[in-house]
Amino acid sequence: QVQLVESGGGSVQAGGSLRLSCAASTYTYSDYIMAWFRQAPGKEREGVAVIYPGGISTIYADSVKGRFTISHDNTKNTLYLQMNNLKPEDTAMYYCAARRGPLPSRYGLGRNYYNYWGQGTQVTVSS
Repeated sequence: QVQLVESGGGSVQAGGSLRLSCAASTYTYSDYIMAWFRQAPGKEREGVAVIYPGGISTIYADSVKGRFTISHDNTKNTLYLQMNNLKPEDTAMYYCAARRGPLPSRYGLGRNYYNYWGQGTQVTVSS
């Protein structure tokens, strides 16, 4: 079992930045695929960014490419999402997720493929 705890959410104005953190209860760097998802009111949960074990590769949703960066600190068992140039449409609850086992990259942003989820942290971007 992996427990995930997100933090770092908040309210910012458009153009601002936030860094989300996700602390894992166990070592995840080399064995787990880690990801960030988000869910806005009335919408489905969508994949934002994925990082494969050892940081070997990353995948981003088109809507956040060039603005968000996912990273994984193996010394702290912590996943990060640096979010720059935030837009009102980025407003959502952000969730950290983890999967142990292989997953083709074409499924990396698919919410159905992850076994462990955090409780979420709210991000609100005002115009």
